[in-house]
Amino acid sequence: MATATRSTDTLTRDALAVLQPGFTGTTAPDWLLRSVGEGLSSVGLFGRNIASPGQLAALTAQLRAERDDVLVAIDEEGGDVTRLEVRGGSSFPGNLALGAVDDTDLTREVARELGRRLAECGVNLNWAPSADVNSDPGNPVIGVRSFGADPHLAARHTAAYVEGLQASGVAACTKHFPGHGDTNVDSHHDLPRIDVGLDTLHARELVPFRAAIAAGSKTVMSAHILLPALDPTRPATLSPQILTGLLREELGYQGLIITDGMEMQAISATYGIERGSVLAIAAGADAICVGGGLADEGTVLLLRDALVAAVRSGELPEERLADAAARVRSLATWTQRARTSGPGAAVQEGTAPGNETGRPAVREVGLDAARRAVRVTRAPGAAPLSSAPYVAALTPVANIAVGDETPWGVAADLARLLPGTGTGAFTAETGSAEAILAAAGGRRVVVVVRDEHRHPWMAAVLDGLLAARPDTAVVEMGVPQSTPRGALHVATHGAARVCGTAAAEALTGR
Repeated sequence: MATATRSTDTLTRDALAVLQPGFTGTTAPDWLLRSVGEGLSSVGLFGRNIASPGQLAALTAQLRAERDDVLVAIDEEGGDVTRLEVRGGSSFPGNLALGAVDDTDLTREVARELGRRLAECGVNLNWAPSADVNSDPGNPVIGVRSFGADPHLAARHTAAYVEGLQASGVAACTKHFPGHGDTNVDSHHDLPRIDVGLDTLHARELVPFRAAIAAGSKTVMSAHILLPALDPTRPATLSPQILTGLLREELGYQGLIITDGMEMQAISATYGIERGSVLAIAAGADAICVGGGLADEGTVLLLRDALVAAVRSGELPEERLADAAARVRSLATWTQRARTSGPGAAVQEGTAPGNETGRPAVREVGLDAARRAVRVTRAPGAAPLSSAPYVAALTPVANIAVGDETPWGVAADLARLLPGTGTGAFTAETGSAEAILAAAGGRRVVVVVRDEHRHPWMAAVLDGLLAARPDTAVVEMGVPQSTPRGALHVATHGAARVCGTAAAEALTGR
């Protein structure tokens, strides 16, 4: 058997090369640095790894001391999904806000500025943008992460985002192929299924991915979803028909294919991460993302050994693993060149956004975009807020992609504009019109919701408040699917920090 494959060392390095693991802590643990030295080509970062831009720059420099071309990836979509600003909220609105403005030059500029900030911190691969067409308004995991429900709008903004991000020297990762928008199940918890025909898939889901490929997206991320029209038995991440047949051969994509997190229940609860990783590489994936929930040396060794064993047993062709590893290294080479000689060369690696680099202040393109995305509906005679209100945030359970550690809402910004503003958070268990009115006293009420249309309890609370206090203002920070109501209704198309600022300005007429 040994003569049928290359050396164990080469196989091991190839198996390590295709892994994109995460880790815990704000400095690289010894096991991770050792793995990078042994052939690991990629590392994934999450909010748990980031305390400040300066700390992040030091962390990426630590990794590059082991391997100069290491891929440092992050899930930084902007908007609701932020890791760079996980504790304060994003300086950039998310995709739905950009789609609402529908200015591709603005989308390109936002992506380029986001990429510049990532590159300054030493990050060179961003698991963004989401190219999903949000055709199911009840989607629990995509929502404001999508540019919208129109495939062609999503396509032109996906392409602009890819172009802007990669102009800063950061590789884009267009996701979640072949499209996660028409689902009512979160693949973090279960395996979603999309039962539409091939004509619909080509006319809707695949349109933004074609645009991303034409724009030169360096990577594409697969979705853990079942599409019986393409493959009745395996989810996209594990399907040769979808990854090789559709993405590689039919759409002609030659870049890197990355899986969504293999620890997600759609894969781990059905196939297990070891078996799932082998099947994914065999199907045509090139890199295994496994950093979100499993972030230790044992996971890396487990997957490395599973891939090596699969090659030795003949289950995984050695040429397929070698091809996958070569694609990872090719992307690493591109990012290294971009950092040292391309557009990113002007970026000083190791410096933090907003620090003492002597660079002139950058126009706040994120806040500009958030302001342009706001839509205000006024009832006849409705007046803007002129005195300190009471802000009631109706808080849903956060999906795993967004997380619950990032602050959101309008209270802090209203308090700056109207000192004395009060606030309270209410859940499905604690939220009622009576509780909010009691807390508000005589103050005007501002109710902040996310996806009222998906949460009947929010709608019921609003019914009660508006019946008792018709001057109540409503801020929708999710998908504005419900009919606007309230004396003032402000739709922000996302819950990023800058969306809250823009909403507060709109409520006060600033």
